[in-house]
Amino acid sequence: MFENLSDRLERSFKILKGEGRITELNVAETLKDVRKALLDADVHYKVARQFTDTVKEKALGQNVLTAVRPSQLMIKIVHDELAALMGGKAAELDLKGMPAIILMSGLQGSGKTTFSGKLANLLKTKKGKRPLLVACDVYRPAAIEQLHILGTQIDVPVYSEPANRNPVQIARNAILEAKKNGQDTVIIDTAGRLAIDEMMMQEIAAIKKAVQPNEILFVVDSMTGQDAVNTAREFNERLDFSGVVLTKLDGDTRGGAALSIRTVVDKPIKFIGTGEKMEALDVFHPERMADRILGKGDVVSLVERAQEQYDEEEARRIQKKIAKNQFDFNDFISQIQQIKKMGNLKDLASMIPGVGKMIKNMDIDDNAFKNIEAIIHSMTPLERANPGILNGSRRQRIAAGSGTSAQEVNKLLKQFEEIRKMMRMATTTKPGSRKQPMFRR
Repeated sequence: MFENLSDRLERSFKILKGEGRITELNVAETLKDVRKALLDADVHYKVARQFTDTVKEKALGQNVLTAVRPSQLMIKIVHDELAALMGGKAAELDLKGMPAIILMSGLQGSGKTTFSGKLANLLKTKKGKRPLLVACDVYRPAAIEQLHILGTQIDVPVYSEPANRNPVQIARNAILEAKKNGQDTVIIDTAGRLAIDEMMMQEIAAIKKAVQPNEILFVVDSMTGQDAVNTAREFNERLDFSGVVLTKLDGDTRGGAALSIRTVVDKPIKFIGTGEKMEALDVFHPERMADRILGKGDVVSLVERAQEQYDEEEARRIQKKIAKNQFDFNDFISQIQQIKKMGNLKDLASMIPGVGKMIKNMDIDDNAFKNIEAIIHSMTPLERANPGILNGSRRQRIAAGSGTSAQEVNKLLKQFEEIRKMMRMATTTKPGSRKQPMFRR
């Protein structure tokens, strides 16, 4: 995400490199380039102009310390203003009440149904909530069935009625059902249209009036750029929603919607969708996103994702095996599964400072571990537990069983041995001192 904008901004800041001080002339030249970069990223022209005017005012109003180069100061100001432009800080969901009610709105194809499932999964796994999904889209073919499938995947109940029922009454009945069953959060998926129409707006306004939701979330496809911003404005005028959800942000290399929407509708971005999996949903943190736009990565989010998958007991078990040089292919594939649960591999790599730029043209997809997993699964339990017994004939059999070549099997075994050595070294201190784990809690 934001690849094009990140590259353009980096080029803009080069104008100030080598300059001894900030002047009105070199700031104007830099910000002219920054404004072009924002417009090329499909940022609303009024937002781009207001942004560069604010940055210029702040840059010219500051004295540059001898320890700080003008380009560094400009990057700092731009970072802070980008964060402010996107809302400044993360916006919490209002989950007061029993049950708390969250109403989804947006056009057809924006990802409302999928997001409803992702949000239910997030509230259940991270907030300890007992959500109920409600199918109020009675027009789109298979919308009710889709929500039931998602509910089954994440083990969350779904309330639905036949497609000929009134969506307002379905929503009312669902809330009664939630109260009866002790469910503390109701997520109502509503109908969308290919374009805004009066019938659609009247229906969702009627649902809003009937259920008095804590939150009305506007779900929009970020890849539609300025269309997303314009649609958000129209929905907000009719619904006065409480927050925005940007879906498909992982596929948006420009980022115009993320940078414009907060200013245009004066409502916070609360969540971003970063992939197709049910876990691919992040709370939106403006400061972290500003870091990513400026190529600084997002280590905090990366660590948070790792901690979500962290199993303390499993980590201790693995550490003991590494210390005894007993780390095997069963442990290796277990670690691969943990990494895969963290999300899209290219997205994860881009969170490491400096790596995003290196991998932007590389094709890294979620099948990166496919051959490795196939090779390991073609081993017998004895072979997985004892890699040392993998002689030539066993390797040939594993290659044939996994649909790979003997060269690929040999390459994996060599890499595995190197990983074992590195892990073994990492769990010990300097020679002569007592061996101890590298990491402590």
